[in-house]
Amino acid sequence: MTGTEKRLSYPKIGILGLQHVFAMFGATILVPLISGLSVQVTLVGVGVGTLVFHLLAKGRVPAFLGSSFAFLVGIQLITDPVSGVFAGTGMSQQEKLAFATGGIIVSGLVYLLVALLIRLVGVKNFLRFVPPVVTAPTVILIGIMLAPVAVNQSRENVFLAALTLGIVIVASSWGKGMARIVPILLGISGAYLVGLALHLLGVENPGGGPIMDFSAAASARVVGLPDFMAPKFGLVPILVMIPFALATIAEHVGDMTALSTITGKNLVEDPGLTRTLLGDGLASCFSGLIGGPATTTYSENIGVVAITRVFNSRVVQLAAIYAAVLGFSPLFAAIIHSVPAAIIGGASFMLYGMIAAVGVRNLVENKVDIGKTKNLTIMAVMFVTGLGLRFGDTITFAIGGTSIPIDSMGVAIAVALGVALNAILPDR
Repeated sequence: MTGTEKRLSYPKIGILGLQHVFAMFGATILVPLISGLSVQVTLVGVGVGTLVFHLLAKGRVPAFLGSSFAFLVGIQLITDPVSGVFAGTGMSQQEKLAFATGGIIVSGLVYLLVALLIRLVGVKNFLRFVPPVVTAPTVILIGIMLAPVAVNQSRENVFLAALTLGIVIVASSWGKGMARIVPILLGISGAYLVGLALHLLGVENPGGGPIMDFSAAASARVVGLPDFMAPKFGLVPILVMIPFALATIAEHVGDMTALSTITGKNLVEDPGLTRTLLGDGLASCFSGLIGGPATTTYSENIGVVAITRVFNSRVVQLAAIYAAVLGFSPLFAAIIHSVPAAIIGGASFMLYGMIAAVGVRNLVENKVDIGKTKNLTIMAVMFVTGLGLRFGDTITFAIGGTSIPIDSMGVAIAVALGVALNAILPDR
């Protein structure tokens, strides 16, 4: 085993696992906060889902599965009271959400079909159609697409965002011992303490409003059972949800490629995409079954792995246990939710940028010849398609009388075009 995979002491595993919880928490709980799903159920869903993933992946892939933003648009298309699938039916919001989670379960099964396809044709044959010239731009796209999230989160308080980023950079570049492998945790906790001090002194955000909000924590119980919800199934909600699986499957392949580059192991072949896709899909199925959002491999946590160089999967598994257990504590969820968005944004500058940088590194290490017309064409089309659909004007298509925006599917469409061009263009 390498130095970064050696057996760690339990205290170190505990602290490193906590860092992964902090890295995923802000984005993970944002999906239920926007969609109306339960934060507690979400934590249980992503925690148990991650453990399911690790079980299928033989504990060899240091990935955390958080709630998927790609499916957020699908949930809103189903639940929106004005233009949603069930608009004007008098159906309660909770019942609409139940149909959305049913669609999430079926979307999770799409992963199983793709995994079966890989099992039938073999990983090598499958990767002939998705070589590094396709997967590396996918990783770069994911990092770049997440960049506005970090900026928007930081707008609320640029000082706290910059302080967080500064601590992360200093700790990762000049830190020694544990300080060097927990820079994200140090950045978030250090900026949080400064923000708390400013809040207690009566300082507000530059745009107005308190730096921190503890109103939810004041009335929350220490222990409480999550509001689990049984799914419901309908043809139109299922058809609305399934296309978003294409985006997350593309993310999955990109993330596995990124982790392979970071860890120096070919995780795409061992444990293999068949197992990792199966684990990812079953994780989404479990989350939807209890009333949670779809899950996906989290770039934020891959960024933590890249920065800390700690590849021990037990660290991520402990983070998953933390998340599942904390899902039974309304008080903890409320306290963590008090972390200002600007602090999460500051940490995300490093995390999201690291993902894009890993994509560039993937191109270099696989010696992709970007002097070839074929490779340049593939990358050019993928970048413009992915970024153009994501940040350009919304383009829609209709299913069952509902207009479905495809901007959140930019990565999936870019990958499809990349695969097609790789198959038909001459190698020159």
